[in-house]
Amino acid sequence: MQFRLEPRGARSEFWTYGSPVLAVVLTILTMGVIFAAMGAPPVTAIETFLISPLTSSSGLQSLAVRAAPLIMIAVGLAFCYRANVWNIGGDGQFTLGALAGGGLALFFPNEAFWWFYPVVLVFGVLGGMFWAGIVAFLKLRFNANEILTSLMLVYIAQLLLVWMVTGPWRDPMGFGFPQSAMFSAGATTPNIGLTTIHLGCVLAPLIAIAVWQVMGRSVLGFQLRVVGQAPRAARYAGFSNARLTWIALLVSGGLSGLAGIIEVTGPIGQLTTSITPGYGFAAVIVAFLGRLHPIGVVFAGLLLALSYLGGDAAQISLRLPNAITGIFQGVLLFYLLGADVLILHRIKRVRPVLAVAEPA
Repeated sequence: MQFRLEPRGARSEFWTYGSPVLAVVLTILTMGVIFAAMGAPPVTAIETFLISPLTSSSGLQSLAVRAAPLIMIAVGLAFCYRANVWNIGGDGQFTLGALAGGGLALFFPNEAFWWFYPVVLVFGVLGGMFWAGIVAFLKLRFNANEILTSLMLVYIAQLLLVWMVTGPWRDPMGFGFPQSAMFSAGATTPNIGLTTIHLGCVLAPLIAIAVWQVMGRSVLGFQLRVVGQAPRAARYAGFSNARLTWIALLVSGGLSGLAGIIEVTGPIGQLTTSITPGYGFAAVIVAFLGRLHPIGVVFAGLLLALSYLGGDAAQISLRLPNAITGIFQGVLLFYLLGADVLILHRIKRVRPVLAVAEPA
């Protein structure tokens, strides 16, 4: 007996938005089995991983801080994916934003004017846009696959960061550690009150709302949706595919760069060899879990941020490996993609046709 996928012909509106919830439930059940296989009590492990970080004020503040870069990057990716442009290099654009804005902060270490910090943010945005612009140029000039080019540029950006903080930008008072000097107060992301919640935690949902309005209520958003869903119709309508590709990638790269500069001028406070635990790749999951809708991305970003906090808690309390966060995210992506396939296709059983030999 054989099976094959057959197109359904119509997409279920209910399962389009219900499948992420199902994927999360199945992921939790699967993680329970994985925890048991690793020798940890499943119920206790799941409670430690998903609930304990939310039971304290400091945990909620950490959740907001972790979610901010994920939401910013994922909102940009959702904007890009709506146009059928597959930017996978959020981590590289994040890193270039941190390098561009951080380099300005290091070049003027004693600048204290109020306008200096906004300029640092602008440089971070421009750094991310520049790195995404390389992807757009290669795609439109040489028809290079943006998935491959954006992914390869991630590793180039990471190596550039390592070179800068171990060479030209290494802190001479840092006892040889591969890190830059700490940023001045004038180039530091301000916190909200006496909490660890910083300005980026407020900007992230505001950016999501702004992009939601652009995608849903503007001519540009309409053009992006048409190009993504019906490229031939977009050409007949006179929409410029090259222009929309540039816009999609520059917006996506700019938001990733903004996330990068806010991260290094906020929670980290300096440039180091590892400024991201893979936010750019996790943001791909966030974008699809949020169904490429900016508001959905906010909730998905909170869930993925919780997985980072849960991984830290499980490592401390249950002595589980820190890789448990990556396992959770991988299992979630597996179920999410499987659900997407079954939304568009049904499994059909096919009886194999037996060949009959002709008489000699």
